[in-house]
Amino acid sequence: MSRVQLALNVADLEASVVFYSKLFGVEPAKRRPGYANFAIAEPPLKLVLIEGEAGQETRLDHLGVEVASTDQVAAAADRLKNAGLATFEENDTSCCYALQDKVWVTGPGKEPWEVYVVKADADQAGRSPVLDGDACCISDPAAAEPAQAAAGCACE
Repeated sequence: MSRVQLALNVADLEASVVFYSKLFGVEPAKRRPGYANFAIAEPPLKLVLIEGEAGQETRLDHLGVEVASTDQVAAAADRLKNAGLATFEENDTSCCYALQDKVWVTGPGKEPWEVYVVKADADQAGRSPVLDGDACCISDPAAAEPAQAAAGCACE
């Protein structure tokens, strides 16, 4: 199983859940305070809705590819590093109410991408430092040299 993930910040979570339930013909797979996700079979999509500020327009939070195993995350990390992209790895991290292993890269327009596996359900939302701009090694992938990792970073 592999599917693309689209995570959106939405001003009105309830209205967004109603809209996307109608658009894709499915109910959310997971609901938590300020959060909902849809596991859509056709087209294969993980749609994540994260409650944002009231009155703000919907905006992209991040993109991803959900894979079936930690081995697939590790293979993606190796492939991305070998392609010269700066990566940031997180293992056993709580994100989106799930325990996950993941690797992050940033696209040329500064859009964050993750390749991740969900290992278990979690009680806490969690949030990656990549999404808050605190990651120590994500940089412009179009740069000639990968980013230098700060001490304690999992990237090269």
